[in-house]
Amino acid sequence: MLVLLPPSETKRPGGPGGAWRREALSFPSLEPQRRDVVAALIALSAVPDDAARVLKLGASQRGEVAVNAALAGAPGLPAVDRYTGVLYDALGAASLDAAARRWLGRSVAIHSAPFGPVRALERIPAYRLGAGISLPGLPALPRLWGAVVTAAIAEEQPGFVLDLRSEAYVALGPVPASVPSVYLRVVTETEAGTTRALNHFNKHAKGALVRSLAEHRPRVSSIAGLRRWADAAGWRLRHGRAGELDLVV
Repeated sequence: MLVLLPPSETKRPGGPGGAWRREALSFPSLEPQRRDVVAALIALSAVPDDAARVLKLGASQRGEVAVNAALAGAPGLPAVDRYTGVLYDALGAASLDAAARRWLGRSVAIHSAPFGPVRALERIPAYRLGAGISLPGLPALPRLWGAVVTAAIAEEQPGFVLDLRSEAYVALGPVPASVPSVYLRVVTETEAGTTRALNHFNKHAKGALVRSLAEHRPRVSSIAGLRRWADAAGWRLRHGRAGELDLVV
């Protein structure tokens, strides 16, 4: 199983050891796009006012321009440790044991705007770029990434994909139709018996679900298999729209 996660806008700075290496990232067919996006971010950062406008940064966020300017030689952290925020706090990767972290490294990819999907334990730098940003000199990110990310996922030949990305990141590379997959939505039931989607708790629930998967490490190759594991582990999954499951919290 391959689990696809969205990134987070907030990130830990710095990192021990040397600089990250773009060529060390998985999904190597994405190297041309990674090269172009990193180069565009660095070039944009040469004019801080332009960078702040394009990246939609407020006055208190202007330091992110310098972060992007230093991308080429920036220190790396494992992607799952780089990101912070509700989802990654709930996942709590740093507190998992070695076997659970190895599972994350094998089974989880985080879909970033500058690098495309990267494996959870691969080292990436801090950066500032969201899925909805258009960089000067490049196509819009859905056009730049979409087809090549879909092809890169197909090349990995995952037996089953659990897609936990936000819709903005799905647009940067849908799961290929040839790969068995399911998209997960987090919902709650109201007192009236209707269902509504969640925002904050959506992120928390996805992080907690991935932590549970890492701790149990089930062998999942289908929607039915995922639901069997979820039932045993205390998660409530039910069929939603076509190609989707609802996680009820």
